[in-house]
Amino acid sequence: MQMIINGKRTDSSDGKTMNVYNPATNQVIDTVPVATKEDVDYAVDCAVAGQKIWGSVPLYKRGPIVEKYVELVKAHKEELARMESEEVGKTIPEAANEINNVIAFFTGFLEKAKHEYEESYPVGMEPNTEERMQIVIREPVGVIACIIPYNFPVSLFTHKVAPALVAGNSVVVKPASDCPRTLIRLCELLVEAGFPDGTVNIVTGKGSEVGAWLVGNGKLGSVSLTGSTAVGAKIAALAGQNITPVTLELGGNDPFIVCDDADVDMAVHEAVLGRLVNAGQICVASKRFIIHNSVKEEFISKLVEKVSAYVIGDPSDPKTQMGCLINEEAAKKVDRQVKRCVDQGARLLYGGERNGAFYTPTVLVDVTKEMDIMRDEEVFGPVFPIIGFDTVEEAIEIANNTMYGLSSGVCSRDIGKAIKIARRIEAGTVVINGGGRLRSREMPFGGRKKSGIGAEGVSCTLREVTAPKNIILKNILK
Repeated sequence: MQMIINGKRTDSSDGKTMNVYNPATNQVIDTVPVATKEDVDYAVDCAVAGQKIWGSVPLYKRGPIVEKYVELVKAHKEELARMESEEVGKTIPEAANEINNVIAFFTGFLEKAKHEYEESYPVGMEPNTEERMQIVIREPVGVIACIIPYNFPVSLFTHKVAPALVAGNSVVVKPASDCPRTLIRLCELLVEAGFPDGTVNIVTGKGSEVGAWLVGNGKLGSVSLTGSTAVGAKIAALAGQNITPVTLELGGNDPFIVCDDADVDMAVHEAVLGRLVNAGQICVASKRFIIHNSVKEEFISKLVEKVSAYVIGDPSDPKTQMGCLINEEAAKKVDRQVKRCVDQGARLLYGGERNGAFYTPTVLVDVTKEMDIMRDEEVFGPVFPIIGFDTVEEAIEIANNTMYGLSSGVCSRDIGKAIKIARRIEAGTVVINGGGRLRSREMPFGGRKKSGIGAEGVSCTLREVTAPKNIILKNILK
């Protein structure tokens, strides 16, 4: 496949390409260009020109183009889902859910934009304003660099690109090098829908080079990245050289607290639902299981029973419940983290086996709060480290003893107690009687501490991708 720059399919200016692999089979399924710095700069220049055209199109005329895109995505849903499954390693139903997000978010942001009203301030609200009218309008920020990770490429593409385009910005998309094909196809459909040349661009290659060149370009209006905290820190520093605003959705080591009065069957169901989807490669998945000692053995027994029955295999097989990780190196990293936890004193109760990019669901017990896995080590795979607690104070201390603050879960039949715990957890989201893997389309989603800057969601992102401008009409009410 090729990049999209200025509305056209484009090869790298030096002709270099890179392979895209199916992680389940390790077979090459395609090649994509490796962009040069000149390609990236050209894409940004085209985006600057394209934004001037697209930004001048009134919303009522943008709407039909967005709606046509939604219909094209619906028509190609099966193709897109299979394409994502093939390059990411997730099951077809998981991929199909992401395609549904494209439809929902483009539709949702378009409707939200129709109800983003301009503001006016009262005449005479402060001394010497009796003869003026004061209005605040919002304008597109310009070119937005959208940097997308590998775990949910379609959904996270949509979280960033939909509001950017609806608000009148242009975009330069940088997909993960492991899985660029589905996003290229989505950009092709945007062009087909009628977005002007230069409005939608996608450049491919290694993030350390192509992403850095993109973020370092001084013509950007903002940068939106979902990725690890380490990458987010580098991106923020690079963007800061040009005072480019950033929205960062970063890592998490999300706690899942199960109280003594919890419905254990429900808690186990939620734990598995939150941890095994996409083979555990989810920033908001529950990653630290903090279980009251009075129900811990019951929880562990039922958890092992559930995960041992999970069907792991070919992501394209309808019977498969969990596919593989994004590549073999990712699975090796998870394996190293599990082994380190065991070396630190934990006991491997179930799993811990790797076959290529596949990693079995793994249950670790006898975990203590001093271990890396219970603090700042984010395990991006299907691993359940379990630690016991006796008091609510102890559970909250364990939950907050991390640099992260993305999502979390609390299970208790006593809703009042659960809410009190939720108020004290240092995270952007707390799910009561559920795991942290819950991201509402409408609500503002973001993290505390080193889990990010800013928020995404239909209710708030249009504000992130536009800037206020004051219009003051002076001496008109004399």
